[in-house]
Amino acid sequence: MVDFALSDTERDIRDWVRNFVQRELMPLEQQVLDRERRGERGLTKEETEALRDKARQAGFWGVQTPEEYGGMGLSAVLTALVEVELGRTFVPFTFGGAADNILYYGNEEQKQRYLIPTIEGTRKSCFAITEPDAGSDAKNIRTTARKEGSEWVIDGEKTFITGGIDADFTMVFAVTDKEKGADGGVTCFLVDRDMGWTSEPIDIMGEWDRQPAALTFDGVRVPEENVLGEVGNGFGLAMQWIGRGRYLLPARALGGCERMVEMATEYSQSRKTFGAPIADRQAIQWMIADSAVEIEALRWLVLQAAWQVDQGMDSRHAQSIAKLHGGVRANEIVDRVMQIHGGMGYTRELPIERWYRDLRLLRIFEGTDEIQRRTVARNLLKGHASVRGVLG
Repeated sequence: MVDFALSDTERDIRDWVRNFVQRELMPLEQQVLDRERRGERGLTKEETEALRDKARQAGFWGVQTPEEYGGMGLSAVLTALVEVELGRTFVPFTFGGAADNILYYGNEEQKQRYLIPTIEGTRKSCFAITEPDAGSDAKNIRTTARKEGSEWVIDGEKTFITGGIDADFTMVFAVTDKEKGADGGVTCFLVDRDMGWTSEPIDIMGEWDRQPAALTFDGVRVPEENVLGEVGNGFGLAMQWIGRGRYLLPARALGGCERMVEMATEYSQSRKTFGAPIADRQAIQWMIADSAVEIEALRWLVLQAAWQVDQGMDSRHAQSIAKLHGGVRANEIVDRVMQIHGGMGYTRELPIERWYRDLRLLRIFEGTDEIQRRTVARNLLKGHASVRGVLG
């Protein structure tokens, strides 16, 4: 028997986050919009920390961080449910107590210097692999690191690095053996900002919380004890970081789509043309119906991918499907919602145009639509996956 019901624990956690979003975050939406329109951060660092502290006092800290490190250690399914609820607002907020998954591969000294402080929020990291000529093709890394005595000297440039503006250390991937390349010739280094790398913001159509940076390494010297993992195993670590939770990106988009379709439904019932609510028009009804169907499909794609993670299965195929469907459909849904609202939807008096810009990124970062299609097709053509799915 297939049981789609949430357990009492899952429902309680989901409801707590839902209430937190409604009580603490949604009231800040107008303030966030006003600030962003002035080119400021939607939430100040102090406001974000205060919200995280409030959540921590209620026991909500480190959603997926193992309990041994002070986190909640929630399952992938529960984490997806949390992301859906957070996605119902555009207020740029994430719960505290998290750290990049590959930092757990550090030795004990590295964990004390980087992992623990990141979990506690006293240090900020960024993941630096993308380069001007190595975006989706991560194997085409040009940044190099050469050994000089007990140090590595890093030269190169990284681009579109999320968090690169505020990070005080980075996990940077560089070629240490040109002959081997991605097959044993790429290494990950933990590099503090005060070791000499610099960052410049990149202007994008999104908002502050998404603003990436370009990182420059010009003869940056890094001690050999700052190698994360082993020399040459960096590409494997990079793929683990990239594939750590693609299902969480469409999960957050799912929450936003739910909220926007609710807005469109309410608006269509109050907006009148030619003496009747536009909700009576078949064109509007079909937009709402199509959006509801796509939301429901996305919900189960996300939850199935998360369930596979919890079962210890190889979830990469399912996650690619969820991210691809989520990126394409979320953009179609926000476009319909804007169309239903007409001219008002195009203004900045409503947050629809904000969501419109934000959701467009979902089709690009952490694997473009084209990369996801390539992955899905390749898995099917090589027999690694079946269109019959997990039921066989």
